[in-house]
Amino acid sequence: MTIHPEIGKILATLPAPDGSPLDPAAMRAGEAAQVAPLQDRLPLHAVEEATAVTPHGEVPVRIYTPAEADAYGLLVYFHGGAFFLGSLDTHDHVARALAKETGHKVISVGYRLAPEHAFPAGLDDCYAVVRWAAENGDSLGWDGKNLAIAGDSSGGTFAAAVAAKAHDDGFDKITHQILFYPSLDLDFDADRYASLRENAEGYGLETAGLAPFNSFYLDSGADPADPLVSPIKRGDLTGLPPALVIAAEHDPLRDEAELYGQRLKEAGVDARVSRYAGANHGFVQNFSWIPDFYRPFHEAAGFLNARTVK
Repeated sequence: MTIHPEIGKILATLPAPDGSPLDPAAMRAGEAAQVAPLQDRLPLHAVEEATAVTPHGEVPVRIYTPAEADAYGLLVYFHGGAFFLGSLDTHDHVARALAKETGHKVISVGYRLAPEHAFPAGLDDCYAVVRWAAENGDSLGWDGKNLAIAGDSSGGTFAAAVAAKAHDDGFDKITHQILFYPSLDLDFDADRYASLRENAEGYGLETAGLAPFNSFYLDSGADPADPLVSPIKRGDLTGLPPALVIAAEHDPLRDEAELYGQRLKEAGVDARVSRYAGANHGFVQNFSWIPDFYRPFHEAAGFLNARTVK
């Protein structure tokens, strides 16, 4: 299927990459300028700013309560942005939609970004907030059942790495992982996966841009050979939580996401891989106003609520 026509219209307006150095401060300011005003956001029962006090320091979080209830499943969400972009605000609409459709209380994590903070600062923050959520379940209204994690793009990298780290630490409370078009192999050899060539240009995220966009993270000490950096390099995937992997047809990262889902299945993990035709990388964040591309939120809800821990 060709790219969705509404996405195609927007892609046609984007300037071609000119090879100039990336400026994190300017790019963050540009993202912030596009955040919708509060009155235009999806209303929920409550949205609260909070601070998770963890062994790695204080981590800002935003807590989304979908409706009034006695107790909730918890979903800890890690935003995308190539490890140096994104914020609680830029992905506020994603967290709101996840809360509304899943019925879970969502905890969005304002983790530390590269290049200001070296690896593994961001990963440490994400993992620490999951542990904090479990330890503070009573005050968060946790029902003691689902404790899910989710992330998009580089946030999906963190979600997969957090699931593995928790398993290795013997922390068994994570019940689900949801990976939206995750970046799972930071070795950007264009011959490693067919989608890196098939979707190399013209779909927003381009193969040639992967190395420079991820350079802030890799230059901070993240080693692509480390399974906590490239989760697909983990040899043993047994014992990881059930997984929903969402892939986009026109994404250079499509094949690594689908391969990871297949490897999870082969390791005995309850895993589902779902490819969205006509979609590109970032479609959940950028194009969920298109009905077909809002569906991942419904799919996430079905995955969580069909597999609720009793």
